[in-house]
Amino acid sequence: MEIQWLRAFLAIAERGSVSEGAAQLHLTQPAASKRLATLEQQLGTALFNRIGRRLQLTDAGQALLPRARHILNEISDTERELRALGSSVNGSLRIATSHHVGLHHLPPVLREFSNRYPQVTLDIDFVDSEQAYEALMAAQYELAVVTLALKEYPQLNAQIIWPDPCVVVAAPDHPLTKISELALTDLANYPAILPDLNTYTGRLIKREFDAHGLKLSAKLATNFLETIKMMACVGLGWSVLPRTLVDNSLAILPVEKLQILRNLGVISHRGRTLSNAARALQQMLLEVAK
Repeated sequence: MEIQWLRAFLAIAERGSVSEGAAQLHLTQPAASKRLATLEQQLGTALFNRIGRRLQLTDAGQALLPRARHILNEISDTERELRALGSSVNGSLRIATSHHVGLHHLPPVLREFSNRYPQVTLDIDFVDSEQAYEALMAAQYELAVVTLALKEYPQLNAQIIWPDPCVVVAAPDHPLTKISELALTDLANYPAILPDLNTYTGRLIKREFDAHGLKLSAKLATNFLETIKMMACVGLGWSVLPRTLVDNSLAILPVEKLQILRNLGVISHRGRTLSNAARALQQMLLEVAK
């Protein structure tokens, strides 16, 4: 069984299509298809059900997936450990980041990193923070720079880089801006535009309301904070946003006894040997936190 066959299988499984898997590996679609077909022939079984445009893993494919990841991770760790014996910072570095962190916090760090280490090829995926945690657990990335989870993951190392206090906001002409002493009960009487309540930020907000036995009236939900800001600006509801996103298009609502602080940071897998490039980026992020 060739390593390149397993890499093709894993990329196709993660992306759900041969063309996207081929693009991830910088292969042509026929080349990726050939590697997959050769692997299936070698194993004597189909690994995907080909229904419509997307591919679904067969039982055999489901069984092979974690084993393929383990084999390739072992190979990658071995390569990294050997490369780490030297001091050069080069090669490719695959990381994940959330849209908010990637747009508003990470660019200066990445700019400095690229200037300092031009031999490193960065491969950046924009994903929800929750997805980044799951992907890091599956060793799909070396690092993720995202909103940190509310609970600890024993297999992962999480380090705070940017404390990110949030505030309650609404359009300047929203009825809530006319109330001098706001309480959570006042917010509960009006529709809200919030992140999905299953996200880390959404859970922080819901936790405050649950603690007071109040129900949130979420009119719309989206995980893109810039979209939430726009909808709050035009008066579709109140919201909770990072203070750094708030400008004069929004009014901050001083809600008594409500403090929402989320943390943005970098996570890595405790059991994975980081490449020199990943360690260099991690160190640059920690320097920002000092």
